[in-house]
Amino acid sequence: MSKKKNTLLRNTSILMAATIISRVIGLLYRSPLGETIGNEGLGYYSTASNLYTILLLISSYSIPMAVSKIVSERLALKEYRNAHRVFRGALLYAVIVGGIAALVAFFGGKFLLPYNQQNAILALRVLAPTIFFSAILGVLRGYFQAHSTMMPTSISQIIEQIFNAAFSIGAAWFFIQQFATNDTERAKFGAAGGTLGTGAGVLAGLCFMLLVYGVNRKSILRKAAKDIRHREESYREIFQVLFLMVTPVIFTTFIYNCNAYLDNYLFFTILGWHGENQKALNAAYGEFSNYYVTLINVPLAMASASASAMMPEVSSCYATGDLDEANDKILETIRLTMFISIPAAVGLGVLAFPITGVLFPSSSSLSGKLLMMGAVSVVFSALSTITNSVLQSIGQQKKALHNAAISLGMDLIVLALILAVFPKTNIYAVVFAGILFSLSMCVLNNLSIRKHLNFRNEFKNTYVKPLIAAAIMGVVTWVVYYGLFAITKRPSISMLAAILIAIVVYLIAFVVVTGTTEAEMRRMPMGTKLVKVLRTCGFTDKNRRYTLTKKTPVGKQFFMFSDRGLLK
Repeated sequence: MSKKKNTLLRNTSILMAATIISRVIGLLYRSPLGETIGNEGLGYYSTASNLYTILLLISSYSIPMAVSKIVSERLALKEYRNAHRVFRGALLYAVIVGGIAALVAFFGGKFLLPYNQQNAILALRVLAPTIFFSAILGVLRGYFQAHSTMMPTSISQIIEQIFNAAFSIGAAWFFIQQFATNDTERAKFGAAGGTLGTGAGVLAGLCFMLLVYGVNRKSILRKAAKDIRHREESYREIFQVLFLMVTPVIFTTFIYNCNAYLDNYLFFTILGWHGENQKALNAAYGEFSNYYVTLINVPLAMASASASAMMPEVSSCYATGDLDEANDKILETIRLTMFISIPAAVGLGVLAFPITGVLFPSSSSLSGKLLMMGAVSVVFSALSTITNSVLQSIGQQKKALHNAAISLGMDLIVLALILAVFPKTNIYAVVFAGILFSLSMCVLNNLSIRKHLNFRNEFKNTYVKPLIAAAIMGVVTWVVYYGLFAITKRPSISMLAAILIAIVVYLIAFVVVTGTTEAEMRRMPMGTKLVKVLRTCGFTDKNRRYTLTKKTPVGKQFFMFSDRGLLK
């Protein structure tokens, strides 16, 4: 395996590990938060969070990707001084745009929230400063990702989630105790307290990234000062590049993610016209956004990690004209993502009811039904995330924007028609529209990548064979869970045992169906551990030809990176 591929896989592994930890923390605190603020409070919390997400998309969400791409291109050409000037320019951009977005969130909630969701204004105002801090945090993360250094970003994500979990529950309880006098105020102030945790998490992550930059500042400036061979770009040029790069990325990411806000708006507005009970709608949307979406986002976050690790690598290859290497990295990332996403979708669908019941005791059967119906979206959304990042990596932001706009239009038209004609579909219509949106993005993005890179995906090996292995896993998992539950009557024990067996069964089925060698398995994230599991099950590769990868020592390397952009 080449050094470049090793770097990609290592970075992907680091981000995936951090993502898993972060999402597990997110799962753990959602249940006590729901118990504290109730389903109505979760509805207000979700409504405020959806609008916050839209403003975040505009101000900072796309900044890590944009900064990572622009800086990695400069680093590939050894323009260290210009790379750092891009970093400075991006910080100024983040301060301005993030500040404006924060002011809009604080003062514009009355006009931007649905008319029947005005109780979410307080939660949105609490979230407003977070947008500003997130913008700065995004620049720092993107800068280090451009150096193929994923450890700082990964650690900051974990720190962010820990503070988020602790402060969300604590602040929600405190606000309710101090200010709430009835159920409506309990929901209103509880939601505001929950959003305070989001701000605390972002601020903690920002402090860590500033520490990382402070430790590396002298080394960064020294390298920039030694770069006298290349023409220094003016800040006017840099701002122009940032604007031309960031703006399409922002709009693409905005359209790609704003469907949640617009679906929310259509859901409450159209069903409000039908005279549906508002508390019932809040409760249904609260279960959708805080339980269903939270679970779906766990495997999707790993796809985002793969996309983040891939983007600077593909951008560098494309900048130097190495299209074959770029295509290899894209195929490698898609295969890895499908290796995880397909069994995750099958597992969530098969174990939908025990998962929601065990992890979220306050949830109703609705959460399980939604998860069973929408589990397939994991595959489509994961693939659309990867392909969207590919288009952005090769400078086809406008094409990604075009594809996202078409998909969003289909999403909104279909959702509006279903809710208007069949209002009893209720929240299920939102799930169906989300599946359609992600599927449309997959198809359109793949066509665009094929056109611009002459990329050819290996459909059978990438999708069909993992699906066969996952189907085998799904049958075994269903039998194991319901068999054990019939005996023990303990859903948590039965679910845990079924998941552990599912992992082993999928690995064995995957190896048998795909013919994967031990050497190939080792190149995957946590590959060495996966091989140990297979060996325990009696699977060996007598003709293996590989060497174990040296483990990276811990300690100062969390903060430091070398001239090659790798952790020391």
